[in-house]
Amino acid sequence: MSKQLFISSLFIFVILSIDVSSAEKAQQIKGPIIVTSETLIADNKAHTALFEKNVVARTTEMTIYADKMLAYYKADTGDITKIEATGSVKLIKDTRVITSSEAVYFANEDRIIFTGDPRVVDGKNVVTGTKMTYFLNDDRFFVENSKVFLTEKKEQ
Repeated sequence: MSKQLFISSLFIFVILSIDVSSAEKAQQIKGPIIVTSETLIADNKAHTALFEKNVVARTTEMTIYADKMLAYYKADTGDITKIEATGSVKLIKDTRVITSSEAVYFANEDRIIFTGDPRVVDGKNVVTGTKMTYFLNDDRFFVENSKVFLTEKKEQ
């Protein structure tokens, strides 16, 4: 087994073994998080894991792609507190595709802030802006300096 595969497997095991309360579970990404990349640098003193080159993070609800992801976690529990994604960021959830050059996920608020030409495409509808905040629990967006192109109605 290669060292990278061993470290990736160990990191996934730590994430999957995290036990959080029901209230906290409601505020976090559901299901296991499986991250693959060409390289991983784990820093136990800084409580970070840096994934680089062709990074793909999958959950049961969405997939996130980026050139680089830096995950911060609590020393005592291993809970993810924040993830910074940079370079060709793309989030796919259901029929929605969100792209930007940078994104930051805040676990305690279950929100992602997209910057660097953020763009949401859902079918033929497009929303752009300078900064986009996506509240995952509510499936709600807050967009600064927005421009909206609506050409397709959602079926109820």
